[in-house]
Amino acid sequence: MIEAPNVDRLLAGPLGTWLAEHELVREAAKEKTKGRYFKVALAAVIILPFLFLLIPVGTDLKIFLGMGAIAAGAAWGYMPTAAAKKEAKIGINDAIAGALDLTYEHDFEPGAEFEHCKQYQLVPHFTRSTFEDRWSGSVAGHDFTLFEAHLEVRRGSGKNRRWVTVFRGAIIAMGYGKRFHGTTLLQRAKKHKSWFGLGGQKDSVKFDGHELGIVDLVHPEFEDRFVVYSDDQTEARYLIDPLYVERLIGIEQAFHGDNIRSLFIGGSVVIAVDSGNLFESGSINAEDDRHKIQESVGQFKMLADLAISFNKRAN
Repeated sequence: MIEAPNVDRLLAGPLGTWLAEHELVREAAKEKTKGRYFKVALAAVIILPFLFLLIPVGTDLKIFLGMGAIAAGAAWGYMPTAAAKKEAKIGINDAIAGALDLTYEHDFEPGAEFEHCKQYQLVPHFTRSTFEDRWSGSVAGHDFTLFEAHLEVRRGSGKNRRWVTVFRGAIIAMGYGKRFHGTTLLQRAKKHKSWFGLGGQKDSVKFDGHELGIVDLVHPEFEDRFVVYSDDQTEARYLIDPLYVERLIGIEQAFHGDNIRSLFIGGSVVIAVDSGNLFESGSINAEDDRHKIQESVGQFKMLADLAISFNKRAN
């Protein structure tokens, strides 16, 4: 069983010593960023007006190039701060993972759990993806993986062509303790609308040829928020009970998220939740460290509770 680490003990140990030393690095990064911003502002005031006069192109293109130059300068100015924040974040998350007996990786490639997310539409269609902050190991005796995904699509045309975020949040995969007889999908209501049912749910959905039928829940209080599809109706009704939905909603709240959904497949439960950018425990301001560490610990405590509930039901 996983136990939430004590934040005071974490800060009183090697992590606290490392953060105290790293405070000088963060202060130096802030000063370096200020210096770079000053140079960018100076260039914008002095150099850009001359370029506008000398470059023989239209006004619209000059404005576009000028804005691009300012944006590039701002990104260059922020680089020292970004590097210091990333270093602090990795140090803090490594310490939290160690206290939880987990492994933390900032950079990685996702595995089968993300393929399940794509196949069963736990995440929307996308054309560009980035991943970070994978935590893996064992929670309450079950295999456990958590990471962040940022998925985007290209929209618009011409000068309005841009990348748009369609999903940014957490992907969680957790072992159940035994294999399922079927595949069960819990989605938010109205995800799979019927074209001829006056806005109702589809009776069945197909994912790469795998058909799942709608399940009539015996818990009508959840029907306005969730819909369940499965190829094993009996098992689905056993898996999706009020306690499970309550745990899911708890995870959603712990991650300050929205639109949580899950999939029971093989011997694992896969969960996706729109939650924004998580585990940004590396602030440029040292006074924020305790709050950010406490928040990360609280999120893992909620996951542990869900794992424990799985463990009891699987036995």
